[in-house]
Amino acid sequence: MMVLPELKRLIEQMGKEKGIDKELIIEALNSAVLSAARKKLGQDLILEVQYNDEAGEIEVFQFKTVVDKVIHDDTQVSLEEARETLDEEAELGDSLGMKLDTSSFGRIAVQTARQIIIQKVRDAERDKIYDEYKDRKGEIISGFVQRFEQGNIIVNLGRTEGILPTSEQISREIYKRGERVRAYVSDVRKTLKGPQIVLSRTHPNFLKSLFELEVPEISENLIEIVGVAREPGNRSKIAVRTREKDIDPVGACVGVRGARVQSVVQELKGEKIDIVPFVNDPVQYVCNALSPAKVDRVLMYDDQHAMEVIVPDDQLSLAIGKSGQNVRLAARLTGWKIDVKSKSRLEKTEEPGPKDLMRLPGMEERVAEQLWQDGFKTVAMIASSDLEMLTSATGISKELAQKWVQEAVRLIDEETAAKETSP
Repeated sequence: MMVLPELKRLIEQMGKEKGIDKELIIEALNSAVLSAARKKLGQDLILEVQYNDEAGEIEVFQFKTVVDKVIHDDTQVSLEEARETLDEEAELGDSLGMKLDTSSFGRIAVQTARQIIIQKVRDAERDKIYDEYKDRKGEIISGFVQRFEQGNIIVNLGRTEGILPTSEQISREIYKRGERVRAYVSDVRKTLKGPQIVLSRTHPNFLKSLFELEVPEISENLIEIVGVAREPGNRSKIAVRTREKDIDPVGACVGVRGARVQSVVQELKGEKIDIVPFVNDPVQYVCNALSPAKVDRVLMYDDQHAMEVIVPDDQLSLAIGKSGQNVRLAARLTGWKIDVKSKSRLEKTEEPGPKDLMRLPGMEERVAEQLWQDGFKTVAMIASSDLEMLTSATGISKELAQKWVQEAVRLIDEETAAKETSP
């Protein structure tokens, strides 16, 4: 017998502190001692290990098959010897166990067993954490900033850590070690180092989940958030609707004196949020999404999934927004390509055709023609377009699409500034 008081204490300690199933630890213990026994006695032996929980003892048995003629001493025993030393009623073919003296295993076996148990417990704890957090994907959780690694923020979540990658951080937010942070669980991955909980503060669903926490009517399914378009840290738009006639979905999300929406804005460090009523009519939906600008009329090109929105001259800059942000978010929210024009410009100018797109650096005539046919008729529409819309329409890389959007925004800003300074 092998008495391992250290391991017995370890079993009790690990089971109690880590919440790991005791049977799992005992299984690891048996596996460790079996490994040590094979190393000491030979790999070909048929061995069995049993743990005596009350005494804290490990018993190792070697099994041999009863045969008429012994060929392998390690695994076979003659019928005569079996009846004399093991079981007087032994028969040919029986498998009989002999208790082994384990004192020769020494402290090496104890240490091996200890290390394997610790590793097994660690693995089990990681699996338990993974199982716990994989079901929390899509939730908002809180933690404390623990450290910084190459721009990523490592967040202490209690029993484990989460990572808030640079790409999932709002650019103008700055955190200090020990500061509390709330984030959205965007992914939970299994890695060699254990579960990796990926957090995000830029994910559109983070905004959606914040409203679910603040507005009871959403969690009660009386109000539905239909869509979210977000430029993290700057501005967002959400579309809401309800099937209950007595409920104003926009008013419920705003709250009394704006209390509910302001709670969300404070969590997002001042990000401006537009709450848009969703309607089934796509034209009205686009008009709502362009709020706070007022729309005069809309020309819809259903085959191109595009709309030409005409606004009063004094509403143009409001409809487009700073650097095209308002119309860009509206396009992303509704899924429609949107070109905003003033009434005076519509009356004075003819359809520019693809040539307007040629103002973008690196634009080829062939690609401009394709974009125009797909409904991207002006530089202003490129400035307000979602990257996915551009890449799917032309097959160009995301990097080039992003460059075109940035250049289009620059051109629109220059034109807007020139109009404001002109007499």
